[in-house]
Amino acid sequence: MGEDNVVDLAVIGSGGAAMSAAIAASQAGRSVVLVERGVLGGTCVNVGCVPSKTLLAAAGARHAALTNPFGGAPTSAGPVDLGALVGQKDALVERLRGAKYADVAAAYGFEVRPGQATFVDEQTLAVDGQVLPARAYLVATGAAPVVPDVTGLGEVDWLTSTTAMELTELPQSLVVVGAGYVGLEQAQLFAHLGVRVSVVGRLAPDAEPELAGRLREVFAEDGITVVEEHATAVIAAGSLGQEVVVATASGAQVRGARLLVATGRTARTDGLGLAAAGVEVDQRGFVVVDDTQRTTNPRVHAAGDVTGAPQYVYVAAAGGRVAALNALADPGARPARVDYTGLPAVVFTRPQLARAGLSEAQALARGYACACRVLDLSDVPRALVQHQTTGAVKVVADAVTGRVLGVHVLADGAGELMLAATYAIKAGMSVGDLADTWAPYLTIAESLRIAAGLFRDQMPTSCCA
Repeated sequence: MGEDNVVDLAVIGSGGAAMSAAIAASQAGRSVVLVERGVLGGTCVNVGCVPSKTLLAAAGARHAALTNPFGGAPTSAGPVDLGALVGQKDALVERLRGAKYADVAAAYGFEVRPGQATFVDEQTLAVDGQVLPARAYLVATGAAPVVPDVTGLGEVDWLTSTTAMELTELPQSLVVVGAGYVGLEQAQLFAHLGVRVSVVGRLAPDAEPELAGRLREVFAEDGITVVEEHATAVIAAGSLGQEVVVATASGAQVRGARLLVATGRTARTDGLGLAAAGVEVDQRGFVVVDDTQRTTNPRVHAAGDVTGAPQYVYVAAAGGRVAALNALADPGARPARVDYTGLPAVVFTRPQLARAGLSEAQALARGYACACRVLDLSDVPRALVQHQTTGAVKVVADAVTGRVLGVHVLADGAGELMLAATYAIKAGMSVGDLADTWAPYLTIAESLRIAAGLFRDQMPTSCCA
């Protein structure tokens, strides 16, 4: 603590943004306290990235066995024990919560205080009614699944992505409302575990159309029914209401034993007393911040999902660090800011859907003269030897300078390409630079070089040239 028991930075939350801020403050020699009303670690480790991706890996292993393209090396997949998979997932979460959160806090020497943090006024924060004096405050409380305005939803026992990952028995069938990254991952997770799955919503709405079209083919091959319409009503049906019917705008009806709603997330600000603190929220309920992460109260910063920033843990961590540096900066110091250039994102479907930088539509909207090339995976040697050619690589470039503006990939391991894509975009590389850069043969990463070469010549390439 600083003198007079005033902490330099009080952080509300304990997820990625909060931990990053606390580490940055500690490294700067400042005192910091994290306040957490729930489970240490926030969304990512507890109910988001870590548990969903380990279950997706399990489902993917089963699906790979069932769809093995190598007849001479037979594989098999037996019945699924969902309870065992969930137990394995919970053990991993508990282990990482200790190693990456509790142990890190201990190593840096900052306190994690349990309790509900509430602003009493613009200058004062209390934890369970006890004042916590601090020179600066950071709100990093994350987001929670949104409850959409769908008629009848309150009359059925519906699942979120969080509660779906707590099931210990597979439902016979599942309807997923929402086809963004959470809906897509959850739909394919259960389909690959053997559940009959239907999806209601526009599939991959943020993806390039060339890739979204190929992903539709993948979902069809997986036996997933996709109804790309808006859900308007939910009805309990069947004997004793043991079936759910989702009605769409056109009058179509989609039936399933269980309903999973994945239509986005909203800021988790209940109980914080933001109005008393003079901290404004926008029309969607997210905390309003400027590009230095400062709220409408100069003593309060905010970072992560609670601000409506792109909902990735690495964005939250970057925002948390910037917020801490600015909250603790000396007067007149140059403020830190988050640089979103080349921001990557990955949807962990099978194959993965990944992107870095601008889409074609975004590039055009920003006034670029846009040039694009699409490489089918059937022209990528690695995909051919793996017998996994469903997918494509799209490169978006400035038609005047050739500078790479965006990279979009649908392929197994697509996420692994995004670091290279981000480097290329941040470094201002041209498609010519990419085409002339070494790429190891028989890797998916090689597809970046091949796709960049299409800007010079769209004739077929030799497998090794």
